[in-house]
Amino acid sequence: MAVSTIGTPFDPSTCQREPTRLAFGRAVVDLGERDPKVVFLTADGALPTGTAEFFKRFPERAFNVGIAEQNLIGIAAGMATCGLKPIVGGYAPFLAFRAFEQVRNDIAYTKQSVTIGGVYSGISLATGGSTHHTTEDIASFRAVANVTVISPADAREAYKATIASVGHPGCVFLRLGGRTPEPVLYTEDYDFQIGKAIQIRDGKDATIIATGPTVVYAAIASDLLREEGLSVRVLNMHTVKPLDEEAIERAARETGRILTVEEHNVLGGLGGAVAETVTSRHPVPVKRVGIQDIFASIGPLQGLQEKYGLTHEGIATAVKELVST
Repeated sequence: MAVSTIGTPFDPSTCQREPTRLAFGRAVVDLGERDPKVVFLTADGALPTGTAEFFKRFPERAFNVGIAEQNLIGIAAGMATCGLKPIVGGYAPFLAFRAFEQVRNDIAYTKQSVTIGGVYSGISLATGGSTHHTTEDIASFRAVANVTVISPADAREAYKATIASVGHPGCVFLRLGGRTPEPVLYTEDYDFQIGKAIQIRDGKDATIIATGPTVVYAAIASDLLREEGLSVRVLNMHTVKPLDEEAIERAARETGRILTVEEHNVLGGLGGAVAETVTSRHPVPVKRVGIQDIFASIGPLQGLQEKYGLTHEGIATAVKELVST
């Protein structure tokens, strides 16, 4: 298992930051430069996906279908059947739900290779409101065959995941962030592999398994808890499907307790996936931190993170509750 290059301690207030959604756009441009079969499609989302440069450099391979996500997915699926390598970018709530049937039937069922980059996932749209939050997408796509689900922790991981997704069998859904730039965790030489968790902290008293923007807070929580005498392992589970079951089983056997953290409904997401694995391979207590089967509130991102226990303080508190039981 690879180990991250995060230093100890890690201070997100002073570190470099970059939006994962714009790292996706950089990767799309680089892929277009490398491979003439790469095409990009969006539903009026070139700016939020950071792909305006692709439209400038490769206008014959860039397609804006307007605000029509169902058509967007159908066109991408058709292009894939012709030997092209479609990458789709747009708002996560609309790609995940408005076009869910097309993703399931036109791409997944027919085993077409299409990359879908969903920006403003989770609660990252914040004041956009509950209808624009995307807290059920992991659960939905996990249940569809031939779909890979990746939730990058930082911009470098988002870039590498986008590169790795093109040519990967089947549909790949990338869960990307919003307006607030995420802390950069990894160096440029970080080795990303689809389906392989990254251990970013070692520990023996419990394990935090996090995905997406919650990974950095899990790392900070582990550092804080170490000062209090608790040794807490942290796994970055960037790929929620296929899940790294071996890493989860190892954590269960070696630490005895698992806390999952995600910017998603605790039903059917990372927490559900981890619990399924733990119960079948090595049962231990599992506590799930996330959106507790409700529609997320409207408000500033930091306030929402605090409300749902997704900050380092909230995670540390949840670990102490888990360890004390």
